[in-house]
Amino acid sequence: MISRDDAFDLLNINTHEENLIHHALESEAVLKAIAVKLGKNQDKWALTGLLHDLDYSKTCTDPENHGLISAQILEDHLPPDSIKAIRAHNSEMNGVKPDTDLDFALRCGETVTGLIHANALIRPERMKGMTPKSLVKKMKAKAFAASVNREIIKECTHIGLDLNDFLALSIAAIEEIAPEVGLG
Repeated sequence: MISRDDAFDLLNINTHEENLIHHALESEAVLKAIAVKLGKNQDKWALTGLLHDLDYSKTCTDPENHGLISAQILEDHLPPDSIKAIRAHNSEMNGVKPDTDLDFALRCGETVTGLIHANALIRPERMKGMTPKSLVKKMKAKAFAASVNREIIKECTHIGLDLNDFLALSIAAIEEIAPEVGLG
């Protein structure tokens, strides 16, 4: 398995947009927190989160291939279940169905980062004091972070986490790296 340092270098080689780097770091943090909660391999899950959108700059105009190209690039760097999760995180467009804990964790974990990040940007205190209750309220406001798929966030139930627990875990994970991702 690729080292975290090599993975970060690979991310930077393939991703030039600062917002995508921030998303990758937030996804890494959330996936690691989920792994801790579920007793899974933290390093593997974190790397899966960090690298899941490796191909986004190349596939943003070709969404049917998003995740598939990342999987090809990472074939020799990550275990097969991580590769499968990276393919399945874009199931709606590429047809690779999620069915494992890691598949669902990546889908809901990387999606919730958009909601949390958008919410932090409109708060004077950014991440500090953010609550699951405030995020649930934002989820009901369809115009807020409109591109964030609320149904995918709710897939947290597939890994045994209720929505409030999942949101609390995700908030805490991103709060730890807030200065790194422009939210500190």
